[in-house]
Amino acid sequence: MKYDFNKNFFELFGFQPAFKLDLNQLDQIYRDIQSQVHPDKFAHLGDAERRLSMQWATLTNEAYQTLKKPINRARYLLNLHQVDTQEETNTAMPAAFLMEQMELREAVMDAKMAHDINALEQTESSLKAEIKSLHGVLEKQLDVEADYPGAAQNVRKLRFLEKLISEINDAYETMDS
Repeated sequence: MKYDFNKNFFELFGFQPAFKLDLNQLDQIYRDIQSQVHPDKFAHLGDAERRLSMQWATLTNEAYQTLKKPINRARYLLNLHQVDTQEETNTAMPAAFLMEQMELREAVMDAKMAHDINALEQTESSLKAEIKSLHGVLEKQLDVEADYPGAAQNVRKLRFLEKLISEINDAYETMDS
């Protein structure tokens, strides 16, 4: 077992750094690597080999989780280009986007209060379509245009949208109980 821990997550899986990624291929490579480095396979070896397999398995898991989720993959790509998404410090967003988020949040709250599953599903469907559209924009910004500041802003937008999806899921759970 030999691994260069200086490789980035894309290199670990044999990919070129890009937002567009074949997730089926990622899954297959992840399973292949895990089958080679799973710590149980090294239980009979010395401490150094067991520790190395644990580090490799942990790194592989972290890389897989990062590349599997589009928002995390975009953040990681931006980080490779030394661009901070400033999600915690930069809340400046276009006014139209913020207004839309307020209206969507109110729609979720109203649907939750009214136990209106259809309204929640409709809002969720709309949000998922917007998220998918933003993924397409991110692919173009990151893989074609190298528009990293624009991509960072869209990562911040995705964070808003994914937070709303989480609130909808919480509302479903509340309504089920």
